[in-house]
Amino acid sequence: MSSSTSFEGSQTPPQSPLQTPPRSATAAADREARLAALQRRLDEQAAEAAATVGSPDQPAFIPFDANHEKRQEFRRLIDPGIMRPNAREVALTSLRTLSTIAENILREPLNPKFRQFKPTNSMIKRNLVDPKGALEYAVALGFRPEIRNFQPSYVFSDKFLPDLRIGADIVKEVIRNESEKQEREETSKRLAKAAEEARVEKASHIERLYDCCLTYSFIR
Repeated sequence: MSSSTSFEGSQTPPQSPLQTPPRSATAAADREARLAALQRRLDEQAAEAAATVGSPDQPAFIPFDANHEKRQEFRRLIDPGIMRPNAREVALTSLRTLSTIAENILREPLNPKFRQFKPTNSMIKRNLVDPKGALEYAVALGFRPEIRNFQPSYVFSDKFLPDLRIGADIVKEVIRNESEKQEREETSKRLAKAAEEARVEKASHIERLYDCCLTYSFIR
């Protein structure tokens, strides 16, 4: 007997009540929408760049800093994109993972194992998929979603190698700045702790001297 129920004539099947999609499905849909929007923007920028390339007889105008806007875009993807919605350590771990992925390709551009990653991998899921903004940065570096051997993957395309170089430099810059910031904060905390300990010790020393003076006066 079939599990479905047939309806004859003009009889209308009963409508099931609307259900709110699971939160995980909504989050995945939001992430896919953001990735699609980012990819459209990157494709538009690539098309604009190709359209502005001049001929040998009429070379294109090259601004003083041709990569300024691209660097600014990568910086915005990190802050606020990654740094703001995630805990600091989570964000820094994501940035270190992105840096490793980019540097591996720059060091060994023909090594196929460095040119792709699977979002289902536990480390990739923890460091790139789950933290907000991290996977979007990987797409900006030049990774595109594909299905390989029936498995979802993100595969690097050589046409984005200039973007990869810029994005890798920005990641290293942010990691370096954050490390220096953390060192300054830790130094400030150590100095504040040492100052407080010195203040307490001084107050204790004064109190002991006062007690000694009182005792001496009482004896006399």
